[in-house]
Amino acid sequence: MNSDQLTREIERIINEMLGNRGLEPVSVSANSRFLSDEVPLDSLDLAVIVTELQRITGKDPFQAGFRNFRTVGELANLYAA
Repeated sequence: MNSDQLTREIERIINEMLGNRGLEPVSVSANSRFLSDEVPLDSLDLAVIVTELQRITGKDPFQAGFRNFRTVGELANLYAA
């Protein structure tokens, strides 16, 4: 998957999580920041997103240690690499 496809997949995962809580979906772009009002999730939700991306892509960019990311695009790029 390329970065754009992964960004859409992250948006799908986020909106599924929000929907499960009865919250409205959000529009997500590569510049959307995690842990902000723009993407209203907490750090546990972020861990769920990472786990789901690992399942989908078969990649674990964190295997060698933590890699810093703040935006949807930065996370997508970790899995596209």
